[in-house]
Amino acid sequence: MLLILRSLILAIMLVLAFVFGCLFCLIRPRHRNNVHMFAKIFSWAAPVLGIKVIVRKPKKEASEPCIFLANHQNNFDMFTHTAAVPKGTVSLGKKSLAWIPFFGQMYWLSGNILIDRKNRSRAFETMANTARKIKEKCLSIWIFPEGTRSRGKGLLPFKSGAFHTAIEAGVAMVPVLASNQEHIRLNRWNNGVVIIEVMDPIETKGLAKSQVKELSTRIHGLMSDKLAQLNQEAQALMAKPAV
Repeated sequence: MLLILRSLILAIMLVLAFVFGCLFCLIRPRHRNNVHMFAKIFSWAAPVLGIKVIVRKPKKEASEPCIFLANHQNNFDMFTHTAAVPKGTVSLGKKSLAWIPFFGQMYWLSGNILIDRKNRSRAFETMANTARKIKEKCLSIWIFPEGTRSRGKGLLPFKSGAFHTAIEAGVAMVPVLASNQEHIRLNRWNNGVVIIEVMDPIETKGLAKSQVKELSTRIHGLMSDKLAQLNQEAQALMAKPAV
C-alpha cells in the first residue's frame, strides 16, 4: 500500500514539476539560476520518500565558478544531491536525456549542457564549449565524473573530460559526495539518512593537460576516502534507536 501511495504522490509531484518547469523556462529560457531553482524543487521530494538529507558545506565555499564532481549512484540522486546545487550552476548530461518526455525538455530549457558521449569529436567540442561558458558566463558546472550509476559499488573510475575542462578553464574542482543510497526502498516508511558533503575546492590553476591523469587519480582517492567515512557515519546514525 505504501509503495502504491508513495509512487502516486511522487508521480504527481514530478509531472507538476516538469510541466511547471517547461512553462517557466519558456519565459526565462536557459537562465543561469534555473537549475538551482528546479534542484530545490526536486529536493523537496526527499521527505516524501522517507529520506532525511543532511547537507554539509565547507567553511570556505568556492566564490568563483568551479566544476562540481558528484558521485552518481542511482535515480535517487535527483532527490538527494539536488539539495546541494548552488546558484549559477548547470549540469552536464548525456544527449539521450533530451528524449525523455517533459524531463528532457525541461533539462535542456533550464540551461543544462548535453553531451554526445558516443561521438568522440563532438564530446571534445562540447567540453571545450563548456570551458568557454565557465569563463564567459561565470557558470559553475555539475558533473558526474563516473559517467554512469555505481549502484552501490563504491566510486567507479572517472572519465577524463571534467578534468580537461577544469584545467582548460583554470577553475577549481569541488568534490560532492552522497553517502550510500542503496538502502532506499519506496515500500519502506523510513529510508534513513543520506549525508551530502561538499568538500573543499581543489585548485587547477597552473596545471598542464599532461597532469590530467595525476589530478584525476588524486581526487578519486580523496573522494573514495570521504565516501567510506560518510557511509560509516550514515550507518551509525541509522543504527541509533528513534527517540
